[in-house]
Amino acid sequence: MTEQNGKTRRIVLRAGLGMAAAGAAGLATTRPARAQKIAKSAVMYQDTPKDGHQCDACTNWQPPNACSIVEGTISPKGWCGAFAPKS
Repeated sequence: MTEQNGKTRRIVLRAGLGMAAAGAAGLATTRPARAQKIAKSAVMYQDTPKDGHQCDACTNWQPPNACSIVEGTISPKGWCGAFAPKS
């Protein structure tokens, strides 16, 4: 083996180790993604029921006053366009 091959091999190994270290550092700083909630105005939220539908009868309802997909404080008697009845 010639000296040139030895240098080339060292350069490739160092580059590979550097990339592996950078990848590991990137994984260590990655945070799990959090779902973004939708603004009340985007789903036409109102504090009163509509057509007999209200938030506490929706699959997205989270007692006592929250929703899994709409941001902010939610009235149990409210309604929005994302209403999905519990089955």
